[in-house]
Amino acid sequence: MAGQLTRSRRLETQQQEQSRARWTMSLTKILAALMVDQVHRGNKHNNLFNKKAWKYICDEFYNKTGLKWDKEQLKNRYSVLRRQYTIVKSILDQSDFSWDEVTGSITANDEIWAEYIKKHPDAETVKSGGCPIFKELCTIFSETATNGKHEYLAASEGEHTSITPCPEPLNTLREESSSESQDDEDANDPQTVQPTTPTAISTRKRGRKGIDDAIADAIFEMASASKMRAAAIEQQIARFSMADCIRDLDSMQGVDQRLYFAALDLFNKPNAREIFLSLKKDKRLTWLRGKCAVATN
Repeated sequence: MAGQLTRSRRLETQQQEQSRARWTMSLTKILAALMVDQVHRGNKHNNLFNKKAWKYICDEFYNKTGLKWDKEQLKNRYSVLRRQYTIVKSILDQSDFSWDEVTGSITANDEIWAEYIKKHPDAETVKSGGCPIFKELCTIFSETATNGKHEYLAASEGEHTSITPCPEPLNTLREESSSESQDDEDANDPQTVQPTTPTAISTRKRGRKGIDDAIADAIFEMASASKMRAAAIEQQIARFSMADCIRDLDSMQGVDQRLYFAALDLFNKPNAREIFLSLKKDKRLTWLRGKCAVATN
C-alpha cells in the first residue's frame, strides 16, 4: 500500500513538472533545432507551422528529452522565442550594438546599454543573457539579419535564411534618380535654360535609356548572385546541420544525459558540427568527451 502511494505521488510530481514546462537553454536549443528542420522541409507557411510540423516537433521533442509536453506548451515557447527575436533584432538594428557569434552575447558600452534599457525595459534580460540561438531564430522567423556592423547571416553558420539583395545599389539608384531630377530643375531655370532642339531631346532620351539599362543589368546580376548564394547555403545545410548532429548523437552508445546536453551546446559552433560529422563514428564519442570536458573546465 505504501509502495503504491509512493508511486502515485512520484507520478503526480512528474506530471506537475511537465505541466510547468521549465525551459533550460539546452531544451530551448533542441526545440529551435527541430523548428529549423521543419522550416527547411517547407512545413512553415505564412509564418505559421502546419499540423504536420507541430506533430513532428512534439513527437521528436519527447523522443529527445523524455518530456511529454503538449503542443500548446511548445507553442507558448514559440511565442516567447518570437518575442525574444523581436527584442534582439531591434537592439542589433542600432549601430552601437554588436552580436558575438561564439558567446551569443550582445556587446555595447555601459552608457549605451543604460540609455537603451530606459526606453526598452525588456532589453534588460538580453543584456545579461545574450541570445546564443539568434541565428536559429532568424531562420525560424524568416528574416535576414544584418545591419552592416555585425553580420550574422545564417550562411556563415550553415543555416538557411531568406536572401535579399544588398541595399547599397538601391541607394545608388536613388542618387541617380535625384541627379536626373536635378537636371530637370536646371532645365526649368531661366538662367540655365538651353535651346530645346530635336537633337537635344533625342540625346537626353538615349542617356536616360542607358541609365535604365544599367539599372536593369545591376538588378539582374544581384538576383543571379542571390540564387548562387542560396544554392551554396543549401549545400552547406545538407552537410553540417544541427539536425544531422542531433540525429547522429541519438544513435550513439555510451552518451549519458550530461554529455548529451553538453554536446548540444558545443554544436552551436559551426566548426564543431563540421568536425563531429566528418569524424569516423568510432572516434566521435572520444572527441565529444574531450571537447565537453575542456568546455566544462
